[in-house]
Amino acid sequence: MAIDFEAVIGLEVHAQLLTRTKAFCSCSTSFGDPPNTNVCPVCLGLPGALPVLNREAVRMGIRAAHALECAVHARSVFARKNYFYPDLPKGYQISQFDQPLATDGRLRVQAYDQKGKLVIDREVRIQRVHMEEDAGKNVHGFGGMSVVDLNRAGTPLIEIVGEPDLRSSEEAAEYLRQLRTLLMSLRICDGNMEQGSFRCDVNVSVRARGEERLGTRTEIKNVNSFRFVQRAIDYEVARQKAVLASGGQVVQETRGWDDKEGKTVSQRSKEEAHDYRYFPEPDLPPLVLEPAWIEQERGALPELPAAMRDRWMRSWGLTSHAAGVLTSHPGIAAFFERAVERGAEPLKAANFVLSEVLRDAHTDGLDARLPIGPEQLARLLAIVEDGTISGKQAKEVYAAMVGTSQTPDEVVAARGMKQLSDAGAIEQVCARVIAANARQAAAYRSGKTALLGYFVGLVMKETRGSASPKLVNETLARLLGP
Repeated sequence: MAIDFEAVIGLEVHAQLLTRTKAFCSCSTSFGDPPNTNVCPVCLGLPGALPVLNREAVRMGIRAAHALECAVHARSVFARKNYFYPDLPKGYQISQFDQPLATDGRLRVQAYDQKGKLVIDREVRIQRVHMEEDAGKNVHGFGGMSVVDLNRAGTPLIEIVGEPDLRSSEEAAEYLRQLRTLLMSLRICDGNMEQGSFRCDVNVSVRARGEERLGTRTEIKNVNSFRFVQRAIDYEVARQKAVLASGGQVVQETRGWDDKEGKTVSQRSKEEAHDYRYFPEPDLPPLVLEPAWIEQERGALPELPAAMRDRWMRSWGLTSHAAGVLTSHPGIAAFFERAVERGAEPLKAANFVLSEVLRDAHTDGLDARLPIGPEQLARLLAIVEDGTISGKQAKEVYAAMVGTSQTPDEVVAARGMKQLSDAGAIEQVCARVIAANARQAAAYRSGKTALLGYFVGLVMKETRGSASPKLVNETLARLLGP
């Protein structure tokens, strides 16, 4: 009998903090500068150079820990994690080990489909949030050689270590999406996965369903897209199941994801903590935080995405799907909220943003470029509501406003788009359409009332969409009635 295996997945997320300078020196964290220009004796690991901790990085770490409902410790300790690799100039990485900044948190991950059905509902325990510095970057392909850019060395990170609570690649990808959105809403990480400022290591094992003991895990290093995470997990789960089903044993190791080949590849045997020879960083004293500062940062948290979703659903009647999409980026959420503050009806604004605005929106890290402003959207919906233009015309007005500062009223005036609401004029058009389609009119009167939509379409075509849909429907129903 075939064994029913289940996947057990835990993610270790590395998030680059949005400080202007590095974790332990004053070098810039700017991305894309010429190689090896944002460096100094500290991040180059030169003899005698001493690190000085970046207070702003600590503040951001505290905020992330609070948002993840962790216990923030008043005392934590930096340690040296020793290993040798070309992009690590000191021969060790300053990190935290047995006394991290924060522990014992959680993140509730929920996702709904477009019909409002709850498809993912998982609480992921957060084992720890600790601070560390990034390594440099190896660049391959220079005439068969590899070179090292140390601009990134020393950039401040937090590592968020989740417990192995995830059970599918879909859950893992959604956890990453919501964690990324959370950190972006705190404005402590730009979430740019292509630039490596949000990436993760994926721990995967399988076990017989119902078994409590964890299986042997592999770690897939530095995966930097949601799609790659899903594909890597699916491949690795299938590989491990095949190994066990054939009577073999999974080897604990570090693997990499090869997207071209669509598979994980072995890199090295998995290191244990003792392999890194952790010991307290002698050049940095323990990090001691004032309890008042810890609480001050808790009070300074903005409204988090989950709370915002709940408020919009409870107070404004948004669907779970709409609320989820609109809170997926802080810039989009702020745009929608400002439009409602300026008078837009929430449900109609949400529908218009989802169907029209987001198609033309662009996000790059924390930057969100929306095609129109919230004031333009609020006014556009207002003139639909008061009957100045129809809903169909609103799409045309929107398209004309994209990338401009024009108001909806200016577009309507310039294009002569004011909705036809004169009852007499509409009745004349309706009467002509009915007379020209006598056979369909007879069918309607014999009971085929669905033909009303046919007549509405003809009237709207003749009036170029300018007639009030409500008045057209009422007039046709009256003229076609028994």
